[in-house]
Amino acid sequence: MQPHSTEILTADCCIVGGGPAGLMLGYLFARAGLRVVVIEKHADFLHDFRGDTIHPSTLEIMHQLGLLEAFLRLPHQRAEKLEAEIAGENVTMADFSRLPVQCRFIAFMPQWDFLNFMAEQSARYPGFTLLQSTAFESLNEENGRVSGLTAKRGNQQLHIRCSLVIGADGRHSRVREAAGLTGQAFGAARDVIWFRLSKQPQDPELGMGHKGPRQNFIVIDRGAYWQCGLTIPKGEFEAKQAAGLAAFKAEVAALSPFDTTRMTEISSWDAFKLLSIRIDRLDSWARPGVLCIGDAAHAMSPIGGVGVNLAIQDAVATANLLAAPLKRGELSLRDLEKVQKRRQFPTVATQFLQIKMSRSKARRKATQGSKVPGIIRRLPFLRFLLGRLIGLGFRMESPDVAHVDRQR
Repeated sequence: MQPHSTEILTADCCIVGGGPAGLMLGYLFARAGLRVVVIEKHADFLHDFRGDTIHPSTLEIMHQLGLLEAFLRLPHQRAEKLEAEIAGENVTMADFSRLPVQCRFIAFMPQWDFLNFMAEQSARYPGFTLLQSTAFESLNEENGRVSGLTAKRGNQQLHIRCSLVIGADGRHSRVREAAGLTGQAFGAARDVIWFRLSKQPQDPELGMGHKGPRQNFIVIDRGAYWQCGLTIPKGEFEAKQAAGLAAFKAEVAALSPFDTTRMTEISSWDAFKLLSIRIDRLDSWARPGVLCIGDAAHAMSPIGGVGVNLAIQDAVATANLLAAPLKRGELSLRDLEKVQKRRQFPTVATQFLQIKMSRSKARRKATQGSKVPGIIRRLPFLRFLLGRLIGLGFRMESPDVAHVDRQR
């Protein structure tokens, strides 16, 4: 069906994707006095099983922006260390207690709460516009440069003219595809099947990130319910579906730390959400007038829950580097390339570590053993090193608050 009407909007920047990177960047650009439009294809942010870990690096950004106190009033759970079950033994893998930041913990918070919070904070600035139920359709070009985009909102077609389009639309980025940006993919051996179970009085006491009595089962305390996950070899979900729901529920019940009768809560395959794990990154994040950040530029494994926080770090670096040239109307491809140059090392280093950890886990499974518990006991500093790498990453970004506030 053809759109019934057409509207033309003008902005300094249009961000595609109302996820953590898109809304953080929208907030920072609006705070800098820029006119920014964020388009989000969904009508709201209420989507289960997105990345829900807010790391110390992101909490430090919230502190530097003066938002931390209000943010931590939202319901959340705190994890000052991450534990895992390896070879039948509980091991503290990462300890955040020595980090040189305001918050030495991971905050587990539904992503929709984080996104609603950032949208509310952004709306305080007159240059910020959030358009939900608005789907990206195509990039517009003039003289070999992206000059905006076309989007669809219900029966209305929108033409948004801007100096910069940001692709923050995730690992299946349509902006990346439309811009013709290419990259390389790195194999991922497993996928994750997510689902939820209600909390019951007889449930065992479980810590954050608890591994079940056997490997590959994940439980996260969400306050009102348990978020559960089962990691499976990549591509096996269809075979499990073909074997039937009853067989799969029995498999999950055997791995779960809960009573086997709890799986009676699940009555259909709709309760399960498949996360297809992929690790990839673009060769070039930009071309004239368009830049990809976050998962649109580099999809991460869920190992360590670092994807959301890397995306937010990308957003901060983008604002720091591009707010001023955007404000002057002098944005160049070289400016866009500075973002990738700034964020390339933490991206490559994190992906390298994730790939190594995935392969190490696969080898442990093949040999039915692990040296990790013994190594951690002999070298306890490793848990603090991993705490720093997971909690802060390979390069922390700090918002140039004085700069953006001067621009208002």
